[in-house]
Amino acid sequence: MAAKIFESIGKFGLALAVAGGVVNSALYNVDAGHRAVIFDRFRGVQDIVVGEGTHFLIPWVQKPIIFDCRSRPRNVPVITGSKDLQNVNITLRILFRPVASQLPRIYTSIGEDYDERVLPSITTEILKSVVARFDAGELITQRELVSRQVSDDLTERAATFGLILDDVSLTHLTFGKEFTEAVEAKQVAQQEAERARFVVEKAEQQKKAAIISAEGDSKAAELIANSLATAGDGLIELRKLEAAEDIAYQLSRSRNITYLPSGQSVLLQLPQ
Repeated sequence: MAAKIFESIGKFGLALAVAGGVVNSALYNVDAGHRAVIFDRFRGVQDIVVGEGTHFLIPWVQKPIIFDCRSRPRNVPVITGSKDLQNVNITLRILFRPVASQLPRIYTSIGEDYDERVLPSITTEILKSVVARFDAGELITQRELVSRQVSDDLTERAATFGLILDDVSLTHLTFGKEFTEAVEAKQVAQQEAERARFVVEKAEQQKKAAIISAEGDSKAAELIANSLATAGDGLIELRKLEAAEDIAYQLSRSRNITYLPSGQSVLLQLPQ
């Protein structure tokens, strides 16, 4: 009797385990920000996109393929040429996500690794097309315009593959060694030209100052000559008196000067 009870319990436990395994294999979860596409072994990829939550499927017949529909970043480096045939190294940062309603088509035509297959190729294509419209100098001075054109063209191109680009930005832009050396040489030449222009301008100013000074001396000499012709020796005597008066005034302010009356050779005892 006891053996039959244990046998019944064992069968019930086995049936429960099998049933639990079947139920567990018939359930799958779709996390937040994700979507699922169902592959049926008999009917292929289903057109229905499954949203977030826990869902049922037919075990061993259907299989869920989970896609992350949140924005993800990706850096794509590209080496291309400018309009004036300069090598340009550009790194493009892209925030992308798939269009949820187009996930069955994406999985059927491209696969789960759609970003690896699509983004590098279309990014290289668009960057080469846009950069070829600008000279190397324009890529620097008009960087915002270049970034906007790349973003517009790349967004339109990615939409044909069922991808949404939330942000496209140029994070790195450098040129080849030859162009960098040419830019440095140009800067040095400009600095030397500025220095030479400064020297020339300084010489011109000194020349003008010398001319003005000479003209002033000439005018002064002319005025003095006219005065001498008019006043004779009286002007010279006046200048002598003015000079003597100035010298006497300066000597009177000095503490180291001793005065001697005319005709005496002995120092006077002046009161302190």
